[in-house]
Amino acid sequence: MNLNLPDSAIGIIVYLTLFVGVLLLFEGMRAWLSRAESLTEARNRRMRMVKGGKSTDEVLSLLKDPDFATAKGAGSPIARLKKLLRQSGLRISLGVFGLLQVMLGAALFLPASRFLPPLHAGGIAALVAAVLPLLVLVALKEERSKKLTKQLPDALDLMGRGLRVGHPLAATIASVAEDMPDPIGTEFGIIQDQIAYGDEMTAAFHEFAERVGSEDARYLAVSIGIQHGTGGNLARVLDILSTVIRDRQAMTKKIKAVSSEGRLSALILTVLPAIIFMAIHTSTPSFYGDVMDDPLFKPFAAAILGLVIFQGLLLRRLVTFKF
Repeated sequence: MNLNLPDSAIGIIVYLTLFVGVLLLFEGMRAWLSRAESLTEARNRRMRMVKGGKSTDEVLSLLKDPDFATAKGAGSPIARLKKLLRQSGLRISLGVFGLLQVMLGAALFLPASRFLPPLHAGGIAALVAAVLPLLVLVALKEERSKKLTKQLPDALDLMGRGLRVGHPLAATIASVAEDMPDPIGTEFGIIQDQIAYGDEMTAAFHEFAERVGSEDARYLAVSIGIQHGTGGNLARVLDILSTVIRDRQAMTKKIKAVSSEGRLSALILTVLPAIIFMAIHTSTPSFYGDVMDDPLFKPFAAAILGLVIFQGLLLRRLVTFKF
């Protein structure tokens, strides 16, 4: 059957096909990067690897980057990126991450090249492809750190109860690794495997704090180190630390509630100039269109944009509380 479709219909079909293909690709990548365990699987990633027959050294080599244990190369960009990938919880290598950046750059370059010169389109696509994935990694890292910090008091309570009934510290670490879900279960499982593989307990907890990057995890590492060196009632120390972490979390929520009005005001004051400009330019194009050719327009526009950005950063600094 011969179908004579007009060019407009063919264009619509092509664009719909591209849209469906990009949507399927995005959904496939999202499902691959955030695949969740089923109810029949083990509680966390380490337990799934152990269940699959992996040995202790294989588990450690896959879950713990050896660069974290030493200072060698710790300050290099590659080591920092590997650490950021590890802290974000994504199970991808540097090669896969770079490939995703290249794919994103190519996907941005194709539409941008229709409206901009190829050199400008390539520069913008490369900049966005380099920065946007890093921002996503930072957001994932912050989300994972918050989740782990929220789980940490429960893990400390579980360890404290085990110590009070006479279990050794290694056994309480194993109970956290087996009974609690990710991310705290996997992290304590790595600590358990390190101790079983011959690492010092204090070194394992300090590496845990370094991997997580949380202040509360550092407090735990210091507490374990002091108790390991001088002795004492570790169960009471863990109970106090658990109470302190919960009180800090409650105080953080109170501060966010009290400062919500200031944060909303800062957001409105930062976005309002752009909204006013778009509204005036849309309703009355000649208001700015008549003066855009003036030599002073671009310098003044750049100065105003810089002041708006500076105002946004300053207001963000004023309403952000860190304690």
